[in-house]
Amino acid sequence: AYEKYIFKSKQCPTREGLHDFFNGLAWLHFPHTKARLNQLHMAQITRTGIAPVRGPARDALTLFDENAALLRAPDALWQALLAKDWARLFGELRPLWAQAHLVLFGHALLEKLVYPRKPITAHVFRAQPATDSIADMDAWLATRLSAELLASKPFAHLPVLGVPGWWAGNDLPGFYDDASVFRRLLQ
Repeated sequence: AYEKYIFKSKQCPTREGLHDFFNGLAWLHFPHTKARLNQLHMAQITRTGIAPVRGPARDALTLFDENAALLRAPDALWQALLAKDWARLFGELRPLWAQAHLVLFGHALLEKLVYPRKPITAHVFRAQPATDSIADMDAWLATRLSAELLASKPFAHLPVLGVPGWWAGNDLPGFYDDASVFRRLLQ
């Protein structure tokens, strides 16, 4: 009913609380992407109906909507992130973060960061190099997203408070030794 209401009315209903507040902000900053996500949800609902289990495509759409971050970064940073090579990503390559641009998209991710905790992890989607503004990123992303792409899980996991400059103390080497947060890549 929620996705259908948005699709038909072109309005996003809100309730009092931070979750819907941040969702409203996401609609203001990423109107084309949010409309595309809604369109993709409706296509899946039309295809499969409303069931007790959403299925891989709708799960992926929801995950993106709730918890995505967009990263424009040099290849070396992206490769270290994919490899979960935290020592390289946040140590050796730390100066490259000055060339990176991380944008938080997911409204549940933003809500979690109101009370920051080290384990908060974003599902990061790589943004193309030419996306210099939020409007550019929104336009690019809206044309890029598909249910099939998101169901393929094109995300990297990033504990966001590990990003240089985002949290006091993450400049200390021991910060990244917490294996419950900075997990190794499963082979």
